[in-house]
Amino acid sequence: MKKPAFNPYLPGNEYIPDGEPYVFEDRVYVYGSHDRFNGKIFCLNDYVCWSAPVEDLSDWRYEGVIYRKKQDPRNPMGLRLLFAPDVVQGPDGRFYLYYAFDFMGLMGVAVCDTPAGNYEFLGHVRYEDGKLWGRKKGDSLPFDPGVLNDEDGRIFLYSGFYFDIPPFMTGMKKLKTGGGYVLELHQDMVTIKKPEKLLFPKEGEGSFPDHEFFEASSIRKIKGKYYFVYSSRHNHELCYALSDKPDSGFVFGGTLVSNGDIFLEDREETDALNYIGNNHGGILELRGEYYIFYHRHTNRTSYSRQACAEKLEMLPEGIFKQAEMTSCGLNGGPLPGQGTFEARIACNIWSSAGTGRYDVKRARKKFADHPYFTQDGSDKAENSKQYIANMKDGSVAGFKYFQIENTERIVISIAGNGKGEFLIFSDTDLHHPVANVPIDCNSKDFKEFQSVLNINSGIHPLYFQYKGSGAIAFSAFTLK
Repeated sequence: MKKPAFNPYLPGNEYIPDGEPYVFEDRVYVYGSHDRFNGKIFCLNDYVCWSAPVEDLSDWRYEGVIYRKKQDPRNPMGLRLLFAPDVVQGPDGRFYLYYAFDFMGLMGVAVCDTPAGNYEFLGHVRYEDGKLWGRKKGDSLPFDPGVLNDEDGRIFLYSGFYFDIPPFMTGMKKLKTGGGYVLELHQDMVTIKKPEKLLFPKEGEGSFPDHEFFEASSIRKIKGKYYFVYSSRHNHELCYALSDKPDSGFVFGGTLVSNGDIFLEDREETDALNYIGNNHGGILELRGEYYIFYHRHTNRTSYSRQACAEKLEMLPEGIFKQAEMTSCGLNGGPLPGQGTFEARIACNIWSSAGTGRYDVKRARKKFADHPYFTQDGSDKAENSKQYIANMKDGSVAGFKYFQIENTERIVISIAGNGKGEFLIFSDTDLHHPVANVPIDCNSKDFKEFQSVLNINSGIHPLYFQYKGSGAIAFSAFTLK
């Protein structure tokens, strides 16, 4: 690759959650919803697309806006929000974008001749009699589409949500949501061929105990089996189920990733290694290797989420092991032990009081004394810098992993008002520091502080713990 690949894998001023990755010809394309920095609600921006060559997942290119909220004739003022989309190449070779406007209760479809061109509105998913799906009595809520063009040309659409939706959100009668559904479309990509059926109950018989379906349908066919990825009721993990058929027989597979590393090493939510919230993503198969795409949360809210990815390990029987959150997910291995690294690539961050959920009421007030990812400037501002703010006594930022070899010094870029030290550790126990960087800072501008680094060669994580008074901002560090 031209350069190391990091998490998040897109620029620091880009907020793309719900990422669905696909290979079309020689590039990987990622489609997601589009949050706004410091947003007050989910998905305020229009759909954009990013892509990278299959041989270099560090080299992401901005493809621009591919679909705008106002293009749908039922949203001419742009007041409804474009939630998580999915894209599939149809039998005719064109590309079809499926989306739902927040909780409006309709599924829209747009089409384009290229993967990342200007998509044009095609229609809303409807029955053969013209009635829109989501408007018939007994319909579930059209939400979070996952689309599959199967090898025999059959088109399957997956959808679902956990909670019932009241009338004031849809403008219609209350829509009940029993879990995850599947229906089959005609090859026109909008007309229902076989009506919806409940495939993943959210409770009771047929549900997956302790990992019941919540939202975020995503589907892939891998080695002849169907892998259905979804977010569970825990609302921080992506799970999967697998079957020999696209519309029946799914069995629970396990957890793919949690945006707090919960369930790894029997970790509970109270011991999460990052601040958690909802999760959504999909599996990428590339050159015989597998990755799970997901998102993390920033700015002490669930409304400014960023795209991350981790490599998956598949066992011989087709089962995936849970991936660990890292700073180097698409890198193909650890990051180099020499160079400058932005603090925004931290995969673990917590305060002296631990972490918590960003999807709770008054989260910003609740976490006022906690560290968090943020940026200077406004949304999409050019040359904006992302960093970790509000590191107080006991705050930790963790980075995984580095190939350490002949690394002797560390330089840390700090701003704010604080006096104390940064202790650097190469283990999660935080017992034996490998560096002690004195800090005495009273500046709005970032200043450098450095120390000797006493660390053995090998693959190591690095944990930065601030001990001292005041609150500081952490921008970057250099290994020499």
